[in-house]
Amino acid sequence: MKTLKQLFDQNREWAAARLEKDPAFFDELCQIQRPDYLWIGCSDSRVPANEIVGLAPGELFVQRNVANLVRQDDLNCMAVVQYAVDVLKVRHVIVCGHYGCGGVRAALEGNASGTVGEWLNPLRLLRDRHAAELEAIADPDARWARLCELNVIDQLEHLRQTELIRSAADRGAEVTLHGWIYDLRDGLLRDLDISVKI
Repeated sequence: MKTLKQLFDQNREWAAARLEKDPAFFDELCQIQRPDYLWIGCSDSRVPANEIVGLAPGELFVQRNVANLVRQDDLNCMAVVQYAVDVLKVRHVIVCGHYGCGGVRAALEGNASGTVGEWLNPLRLLRDRHAAELEAIADPDARWARLCELNVIDQLEHLRQTELIRSAADRGAEVTLHGWIYDLRDGLLRDLDISVKI
């Protein structure tokens, strides 16, 4: 089996550039992980979490999945949240969606099948709950964008209601949950003004 030589070459170039800029970079990176932020975002390759908020490796703990869903039956997401809140002591948990999300569009149009279709079922239910609002939006792109926003709002509420977050609040953890959306067209984040301190 062939390796992806280009990626290994680029990795060596990246590591060399980091060392040239800061000879202690990797030594410091190995010492300890103390991010203040957990980012729950979409797996979309066009939404590189660290880059769009200007943070270096080690400054942002990240969990990504198709359409940035927060599901209590997703052990990976729940393990990341628990580790971030209980061990890393993050102070901010950001649920960040993005306009132009393919997962949201698939749920909106009802054309996802197989494992992806099963994964997106909560989004189809969200679409159905907001059918009147969405159907009142004549422009298909605006309707898609609105469902992207509604998804972030819904996922933040799911996160707030998890046993992990409720028990962290009971223990006095100082964590604020935020709902943001990223626009691929201009590279800017928008705060949906739904932050809640637990």
